[in-house]
Order: sequence, then C-alpha cells, then structure tokens
Amino acid sequence: MRVPSILTLSRRLVRCVVHPDKRLLVRRCSLAACSLQHKDANLHPLWKGPLDVPGGSRQSPINIRVRDSVFHPNLAPISTQYDPNTCLHIWNNGYSFLVEYDDCTNKSVVSGGPLENPFRLKQFHFHWGVNNDWGSEHTVDSKVFPAELHLVHWNCTKYRTFEEAVMEDNGLVVIGVFLKLGRRNEKLQKLVDILPSVRYKDALTEFNYFDPSGLLPACSDYWTYSGSLTTPPLTESVTWIIMKKPIEVDHSQVILVHQVFVTDL
Repeated sequence: MRVPSILTLSRRLVRCVVHPDKRLLVRRCSLAACSLQHKDANLHPLWKGPLDVPGGSRQSPINIRVRDSVFHPNLAPISTQYDPNTCLHIWNNGYSFLVEYDDCTNKSVVSGGPLENPFRLKQFHFHWGVNNDWGSEHTVDSKVFPAELHLVHWNCTKYRTFEEAVMEDNGLVVIGVFLKLGRRNEKLQKLVDILPSVRYKDALTEFNYFDPSGLLPACSDYWTYSGSLTTPPLTESVTWIIMKKPIEVDHSQVILVHQVFVTDL
C-alpha cells in the first residue's frame, strides 16, 4: 500500500495582519452571510471592536505555499471513524449552518497523523463566498476554492468539555476540505436537500444518520500546521489538517446554498 504524502507547514506560511500589541487590525469572515452584513462601514457584530488574540503568532487561515511545505516521514495517515447514528441535527446560527453530533462518547473520532490521542467530532460546517471566486478560507499557492468544509473535533482526553477545549492549547482538530465545481456529489445531496428547512436564523431540524466521511476526498494526503479558530474567539487551540485534494460538487448544489444562505439573515 502506498504511504500517503504528508506535509507539515512551516510557520513562514502564516498569513495574518497583527498590530505589535497583538490586536488584530482587520479580520473579515469569508462567509457570504457575514460579508453581506457589512453595511455603512460597520462590521458584522461577530467582528465588531478590537479583538484580543491570545499570542497572536499562529492565526488562521493561511496561504499554503506548496514549495515551502516540508515532508514529514514520521507522520501517519489520519484515521476517521464516524458513526452516522451520532448525527443529531442541523441548525442555522445566523451566519452559517452547522451539522452537530453527539460527542458524549468516542463513537465518532479522528486519530492518527499528528494526533497523540483521538479527538471527538463536534460539528461540521462550510465557508463560502458571495460567488465562486472567493469562498475558501485557506488558499493553496494563492488559489481560492468556491467553498471549504470544516470538520471540528475536540480533545476529550485532555479536556472535559468542548467549550473548555476551544480555549486551550491542543484543544481542537479541524479537518479542512476544499470544494471545487465538477460532478454532482451524491454524498452531499442529502444535506443539500434539507437546507431549505433551516433557511432562517435559529432554525433547527433533526438530521439523522449522516456519515461525514463521505465528504472526505479519496486521496488521504494532507498538510498540517498549528493555528487558530478563524472566527472569534480566534484562540490558537487548533491543529489544522488540510486535505490536499478537493471534493467535487456541481453547480446546482452550490447555487442552492447561495439561494438559501446568501441573504440578509
């Protein structure tokens, strides 16, 4: 079996704007739902005011420069074990939609790679833009993708709750997957079909038996680096695992997301 090509990113790749006092100067979410609410020069409430960034030297997202990435022969492939029965619901938080999972047990976890222990799946969500020209948060050699999937996991060995893990070192693992236009994605369609039911803020709908491993690319190659949340509180608690290969979605699937969520929520 071929050993996956696994790359570790140098911190030279960090793309962030930080004042010497370690306050972030300007930080806009790439979510269309957020960007559409930048009215009268006022930022979306999520981004208003100065933001204290703990440390401030490992802020995400970054531009992955492939030439600067370093092969790490000791990193194993990542392993995901997701139980579809742990899928609970989908809800609209006012900026995006999240699919949440029961994280009381180790039935849905990621392990391997740079991780010393399993991390439990908490939720997944997407980032997209007003159009397909700018949707992903991370970029590869400055290439932008129409959207980016984030599968969020927390360190249940080191911390008691997800909320605690968010604020602490080595608390989270986020798997990032780029989306590109291409063939219809049948694994994604079940999710696309239910989106109209959570069109409005705070809408919540039961969403059962969904295996998010179907949203991972067949190629297991990845980049990894230590970074931060890309939305407040911006804590540098995240080990990022960015899959090298994107998954495909067709134009109609992207259009429906835009129709449902690119609105003034």
